[in-house]
Amino acid sequence: MSAHSDGRVDGYAAGKTLPFRTELRRQFGRRRTQLSIGFLALLPVILAIAFAVGSNSADSDAGGLIELGTRGGVNFTVFALFMSVGFLLIVVVALFFGDSVASEASWSSLRYLLAIPVPRTRLLMQKALVSATLSIAAIVTLVVVSLALGTVLYGAEPLVTPFGDGLSYTEALGRLAIAVLYICINLLWVAGLAMLLSVLTDAPLGAVGGAVMTSILMQILDQITALGSLRNYLPGHYANTWIDALSPTIEWNDMVVGSFSALAYAAVFGVAAWQRFSTKDITS
Repeated sequence: MSAHSDGRVDGYAAGKTLPFRTELRRQFGRRRTQLSIGFLALLPVILAIAFAVGSNSADSDAGGLIELGTRGGVNFTVFALFMSVGFLLIVVVALFFGDSVASEASWSSLRYLLAIPVPRTRLLMQKALVSATLSIAAIVTLVVVSLALGTVLYGAEPLVTPFGDGLSYTEALGRLAIAVLYICINLLWVAGLAMLLSVLTDAPLGAVGGAVMTSILMQILDQITALGSLRNYLPGHYANTWIDALSPTIEWNDMVVGSFSALAYAAVFGVAAWQRFSTKDITS
């Protein structure tokens, strides 16, 4: 490459630095990524074993959600999601986003990436896109494995809700897709917060832990009825609204509000992360 008097370098294109495919392959090859996705793939197997052991136990009363979970593949998938949304999926999303920039800083490789040079905005965007891809892959893995295993073990039965309503297997698959899409959107606020913390610290564990602890705090505050309507403005307040997609008639209102809330928080955290990272001293 040859440099010009105005600073341009032949062969250099900022838009081609840190290619998405290269970064995705590098992150997917990391042990934490493989363990996270692998555990979500293993979770349905653990649940199925727990169901089998519980139903064979002499003093077990298999009812409620557990009974519904064994009434078809879709019900089993819904049960797996219900057990995962409140904490496990939050941890996975926080891990992928919180570790994205902080890990590079902790390895002292961030300064070399920026010295290539990779524009800071592009680096942050590519990290966010790769983290989002891995998060979606993890959630889809949980859903696909749960659905496949549940259908094999419990059959392609209609979806049955705790209220006795039902949907055919085919229709339930479409509703399940809507529910999963909403879950992914609702977790964006966790992703944005984890990304912000990732550019604020050089400790990946601090960024991941900070996002998870904030989520737990929001869930605790959401249970305090004395806060009244203020709870509606808490991030994560509409986390379980995805269940509305499984009713005979979809209730869109809370899902739309919940999506807007998550996108708004994600945008605020994302802009704050970009502003901080664009001026961050990475030489020390």
